Amino acid sequence: MSSSQTRSPDAELGLLDATMIGMGAMIGAGIFVLTGLAAEIAGPAAILVFALNGVVTAFTGLSYAELAASIPKSGGGYAFVREIFGDFSSFIMGWMLWFAYMIAGALYALGFAPNFLELLHVYGLVAPPDQVGAIAVPVLDASVPAAFVLAFIAVLGLVALNAVSTAASGSAETIFTIIKVSILVVFVAFGATSPLFSGAEFQPLFGVGGGPAAILPAMGLTFIAFEGYDLITTVTEEVKNPRENIPKAIFVSLIATVIVYLAVVTVAVGTLGADGLAAAGEAGIAEAATSFMPTGLPIIQNGGALIVFGAVFSTLTALNAVVIASSRVAFSMGREGQLLPSFGQIHHRYGTPFVAIIASAVVMLASVALPTQSAGNMSSLFFLLSFIIVNVAVIRLRRERPDMNRPYEMPFYPAPPLIGIALNLVLSVVLVDYLVRTDPLALALSAAWIVLGTAAYYAHASRQSAAGDDEDTTTISADAEHTPHDH
Repeated sequence: MSSSQTRSPDAELGLLDATMIGMGAMIGAGIFVLTGLAAEIAGPAAILVFALNGVVTAFTGLSYAELAASIPKSGGGYAFVREIFGDFSSFIMGWMLWFAYMIAGALYALGFAPNFLELLHVYGLVAPPDQVGAIAVPVLDASVPAAFVLAFIAVLGLVALNAVSTAASGSAETIFTIIKVSILVVFVAFGATSPLFSGAEFQPLFGVGGGPAAILPAMGLTFIAFEGYDLITTVTEEVKNPRENIPKAIFVSLIATVIVYLAVVTVAVGTLGADGLAAAGEAGIAEAATSFMPTGLPIIQNGGALIVFGAVFSTLTALNAVVIASSRVAFSMGREGQLLPSFGQIHHRYGTPFVAIIASAVVMLASVALPTQSAGNMSSLFFLLSFIIVNVAVIRLRRERPDMNRPYEMPFYPAPPLIGIALNLVLSVVLVDYLVRTDPLALALSAAWIVLGTAAYYAHASRQSAAGDDEDTTTISADAEHTPHDH
């Protein structure tokens, strides 16, 4: 019996599971580490930064919702572009998305490691993260930093879970996301009722730096915190009643995430103040929690420990979400004949895109060696470019197939996709300018990945063409054997 077959994964995910995939990816470690940095740039107006980023994200979210309802195929943005554009354009879209998800996975794995070590330190089990030594790896006959070992374990564990069961990985995502959102709700509840909370901390709203002009760079810094709703569309065929549930999951996850973000930022600024958050930097939320959360709580010792606990689950849910998403993009590309056929096959026993999951994991693990900042910048750049293309795709589909069945149609068309294109383009230009000045390595690696993809595309197309010629020759020869000849 063959080990795999070409078909769609079973539809085992409900509306809640699909929503949790989006929220799990969006409410990652970003809210814990970016709030202080946003306050450093924009002061109390950090709350506007997150609100405006939510608005920017919503425009592209409308395009994703309409396309997902019209084209209920797994693969996210790649599946949409594949339906509308030519072979090379769709390949490059999938190639960028696949890489962006895998790079994001490496970042989440590396983010999980120090948070997990800090959690163990809180309970006196290990030394502080920066004092934990390397771990001996007999197979390599060498010592490897503990953070790298934990990152590898996190990736391997979630890859194994995804490889053997779609339902189990979806359930894990739901459970982990509910836990971390509950932790943030506890944070907001204690902070909003704390005597330390004061509306005076928001006066003046533009009280630091460049005033209102500081909003845009702060938005560019924190935009990555809103990337994740698009992951829902990568598992479209595994969601029950996708034409209805996918748009719902996109909107619910976006609205819930924006509400959570605004509540957390409001409490953080209102209790610790913009200056206090800026001074704390990436530890801003943890320091705010420590200032007003009671001590001696059961299991959780103090507010700081609670936030570290939340950060551990945040990185795990975000990592699990991109393991799911990256493998589904590769699966969709394999099924469409744009990657090796084995990528587009479903395991006969587990019912999962097994080869696509393993291949994605290999690249994800290799990406752990990349500089963290460069990897993050590459991921952000590719996501912004893909969002522009998705907005273009919804316009083109409307023009070319006006009578197509669209269970969901965005309101006020064509304004949302046009605004989405403009806003994402502005943020892309801002990011590229930043990379030219501060991170040329990220630009070089991004260009190298596109060049590698172009070479892979034409090499694969050449093999397919050669195989087709051989098949035609064989058919002609077989026909000739059965054709009567004149003597």
